[in-house]
Amino acid sequence: METAKTKNGPLLNAYCDSMGGQLSDIVAVLKKEDFKDTFDCFYILPSVFNCDLDRGFSLINYDLNEALASAEDIEELRKLHISLLMDFVLNHISVLSPQFQDILKNGDASKYRDFFIDWNRFWEGCGEMTENGYIQPKEEYLSKMFFRKAGLPILMVRFPDGREVPYWNTFYQAVNYPDLDAYALVHDLGLQYTAASEIAEIFNNSDKNIKTISFGRWDKYKDMLIDYIQSKRTYLGQMDLNIKSPLVWDYYRDTLAKLAGYGASIVRLDAFAYAPKEPGERNFLNDPGTWDLLEQIHDIAKQYDLTLLPEIHASYEEKIYQTLADKGYMVYDFFLPGLIIDAFERKNGTILKQWMDEVIEKKISTVNMLGCHDGIPLLDLKGLLPEESIRNLIDVTVARGGYVKDLHGAKNVYYQVNATYYSALGESDQRMLMARALQLFMPGKPQIWYLDLFAGKNDYEGMRRAGEGGHKEINRTNLTMEQIEECLQKPVVQKQLEMLRFRNTCAIFSEDAEISSELNGPEMTITWKNACGKAQLKLNFETEDFQITTE
Repeated sequence: METAKTKNGPLLNAYCDSMGGQLSDIVAVLKKEDFKDTFDCFYILPSVFNCDLDRGFSLINYDLNEALASAEDIEELRKLHISLLMDFVLNHISVLSPQFQDILKNGDASKYRDFFIDWNRFWEGCGEMTENGYIQPKEEYLSKMFFRKAGLPILMVRFPDGREVPYWNTFYQAVNYPDLDAYALVHDLGLQYTAASEIAEIFNNSDKNIKTISFGRWDKYKDMLIDYIQSKRTYLGQMDLNIKSPLVWDYYRDTLAKLAGYGASIVRLDAFAYAPKEPGERNFLNDPGTWDLLEQIHDIAKQYDLTLLPEIHASYEEKIYQTLADKGYMVYDFFLPGLIIDAFERKNGTILKQWMDEVIEKKISTVNMLGCHDGIPLLDLKGLLPEESIRNLIDVTVARGGYVKDLHGAKNVYYQVNATYYSALGESDQRMLMARALQLFMPGKPQIWYLDLFAGKNDYEGMRRAGEGGHKEINRTNLTMEQIEECLQKPVVQKQLEMLRFRNTCAIFSEDAEISSELNGPEMTITWKNACGKAQLKLNFETEDFQITTE
């Protein structure tokens, strides 16, 4: 399979409300003289679409979010000659999607009955039915599976006839019971008004635990009331798609066509490795299911001249990045952020150079980064950095105010550190600039998290406001236009913009350039050469000095 050529200029990465509050504000910022010629692409995170949870990754559909963006904003980006990178979430969609809502309304009669994965149909013959109405798979199956959360990944869905049907739910879920209304109880159940008022007050002031609630002297109506309350329940969450359904493939085709219509040139495939599922498989990165799915998506994408960027976190030692590269896909360089911090801490770039040489030698097409909306990857470094060095990275970043998120609650199963990259570097302007220079001289397309560009610090107030599970907000500060103006006065911001402009406009940084590196103790030199000339970065991890030159 041939990979479509993609310009490798810097790529801005932000939510559409990250800078000013609206996508139109980001357009206004990009029109400023300070930003002239700095970016050739913009990765707009999926809150730009109609969504409900997970800051955009729980899609209802791919219509533009009219509260934050408009078709005119997209057109203005096109006029600035900025192409788009957009997300396509393959594994799941929101419970508010038309497809799931149709199931709630029509049950077995819904055309989307098998659009999502019926847990019991999937596991038929592979376990025992429980009294709660779902099949408990045999241990021989469960022992192989990879879970993102504790317990079985099930959401019990109430059909119109009152049956509870379990559906596969890998990520977030919540079941909510709205307050009871006395007038509705009179109308719907024929209760007397006084009784209805007391019942509503009891329920609305309780913890709404259906299994333990008592209605006191009105418990004679309990069965009827519980059935009524269950019929009114609402859901939040992301439901896994059944890729064996032809309607899911219609949805995939429609989505890719829509993204192309917005002007996307690159499509990031989010959570694609969770989508292929088979009994007895791990239900993450199944082989060959994962690669078969990817190839089928590629066949659709190439009709619209879309380049695919499969997003996947896996340790270096698993070599998944190599498999993706061998199959002709762009690869997210999730190793670079940790390797740069490690080089600063050890005052030595040996392993950083080792990784860079591998990318060059194997001609791996990468999108690299420092910070991002998710955090600084750590799981990915296993097999590339010694375990002791990874633990040191965790300790250093946490000591600088970062937050460790363990995978599905398990201790010592590290995943990522949530922190701004500037704070992870000790809030040093010089280190931030040197890290940026390293990123821009690495092979591949540099993805620039907006908060890194503005030297953003850890946002503890944002974490507090987000509450439990809001650790990622430490690196998602929404900047006002006034704050952006203040940041533009900082030398660390202006110097980054200068480097980005250089990287974006200098013809030496072409996809066919010859890239090489040298290491001499704490000193490292990276050189790009082509017919247009030579660009060179010289730096010293001990003195933390660097210099960029061209010939």
